[in-house]
Amino acid sequence: MSAQESSSRPHIPVLLAPLLREVYPVSGVWLDGTFGAGGYSRGLIEAGAEKVIGVDRDPLAFEMAQPWIGDYDGKIDMVEGVFSKMDEYAQGLDGVVLDLGVSSMQLDLAERGFSFMRDGPLDMRMSQDGMSAADIVNEATEAEIADILYHYGEERASRRIAKAIVRERTQDPITNTLRLTEIVESCLPRAKPGQSHPATRSFQGLRIAVNDEYGELFRGMMAAERALKPGGLLAVVTFHSVEDRMVKRFLQARAGKQGNVNRYAPETEKETPAFSLVTRKAVGPDPEELNDNPRARSAKLRVARRTDAPSGDVSGRAIGMPTVGGKK
Repeated sequence: MSAQESSSRPHIPVLLAPLLREVYPVSGVWLDGTFGAGGYSRGLIEAGAEKVIGVDRDPLAFEMAQPWIGDYDGKIDMVEGVFSKMDEYAQGLDGVVLDLGVSSMQLDLAERGFSFMRDGPLDMRMSQDGMSAADIVNEATEAEIADILYHYGEERASRRIAKAIVRERTQDPITNTLRLTEIVESCLPRAKPGQSHPATRSFQGLRIAVNDEYGELFRGMMAAERALKPGGLLAVVTFHSVEDRMVKRFLQARAGKQGNVNRYAPETEKETPAFSLVTRKAVGPDPEELNDNPRARSAKLRVARRTDAPSGDVSGRAIGMPTVGGKK
């Protein structure tokens, strides 16, 4: 499938309706840190935003936007880059939205190497440069691969799979997605009806490692704190438990809602909260959305409002960011 064919498909942004309800009324300048196919940017403009700055590190996003972006009369500005640097692109924002994970346009293109259902080069690079998934599976040690699959993919059979990968790569380098899928499948029981594909967690772990997604999320939330004006809104959509836990703990910490980890430790002076929570609990999809878009099943939305307190800092460890090989 070509990029043009993928762009012609209707894109359904996950949790768009709940997000627009939580941030109502929409106005001013927003930054869409994961532009993708542009679903959130278009939704924000149509809901009342004066301008949206669409950020994406994938050059394909810019190519796919060309046929329709002119319809928005200059209200959408696109920036090629990472959302962790959003405070360098804009200041005084009225809102920031992040829709995490791999996009449907990336999954649909076999040549991008994200999908275990389509054969293609084992790539997975969102920015299309730097280290690829093939580099990891063919060059990393068995222990490093096991750590990536376990900490980033939450794969309990990580050691067994890593051992099989190292064994197989001695015969021939592992360069395509279906070969890796077959290796993973050989290590796990056949999936029962309703269960996810056996390779789901391994591919997730490799993708996160290739794109430093957890580091990007942590730095991106800190950048949003610096870029938002008082009263500005941060809305984050996650797709698995580790991401959601990081977002939840970050917002709790920056809203002054995290209790003391050690009750015997001396009291320290607390910072003035940088955010107030808009959503006390994660918001999931409506039944109607689940019928229309099964991909929304695991999606969760959290929203917080920026206060007028100075921006501060929090550690990755404090918000539960997984690390591999000492990488922070």
